[in-house]
Amino acid sequence: MSKHLDIQEEAYEANMQLTELNLVVFTFGNVSVADRKAGVFAIKPSGVPYEKLSPAKMVIVDFEGKTVKGKLRPSSDTLTHAVLYKHWPSIFSVVHTHSTYATAWAQAQRAIPVFGTTHADHTTVDIPCAPPMSDEMIKGNYEYETGFQIINYFKDKKLSYEETEMILVGNHAPFTWGKTSHKAVYNAGVLEEIARMAFLTEQINPNAPRLKDALIKKHFERKHGPDSYYGQA
Repeated sequence: MSKHLDIQEEAYEANMQLTELNLVVFTFGNVSVADRKAGVFAIKPSGVPYEKLSPAKMVIVDFEGKTVKGKLRPSSDTLTHAVLYKHWPSIFSVVHTHSTYATAWAQAQRAIPVFGTTHADHTTVDIPCAPPMSDEMIKGNYEYETGFQIINYFKDKKLSYEETEMILVGNHAPFTWGKTSHKAVYNAGVLEEIARMAFLTEQINPNAPRLKDALIKKHFERKHGPDSYYGQA
């Protein structure tokens, strides 16, 4: 088997799931999948339409963002993915989309409030929204700095990237991650649905209250707590 073919195939399948879930249009968005033992990840090539992708076209890069295998240019967001992999050791896949509702919240520079149990099933906090990047960071290595824009916001807010596997980047769009590509893509789909529900909630009742703490705790712990009972053993 060709070297790195396994993560190329996984990255290809994950990218195709974005189209199936209607999370991307045209060439927007990308998924990467890491092989931590080899210190590399596979990522979608830049600007290639989804219908023209194949496993062989997935570009292999190292955690510094340098191409290891592939003739195509990797995603323009490659350095953002590389920074996240380098600093968050328990993630194995990263997803970036410009899905409509999540991106709208990012453009509004607003965190998504915990309005209901669907949200609480996945995280106990508002979906964070990092503030827009400073002019100094923009003038620097933009995609590289985007990775630190995400990491630094989690540090500043004392958030756990292992509990909250998603963020909105202010004026930009969402990023999600996970221990598998399936989970990272799942998180991207969940984030878009939570964003849509929250938007509709505020349309129906602009003064809608946040979900009370007891329900937040209950719904999160029944799926993720030490005595969780959701799903099958």
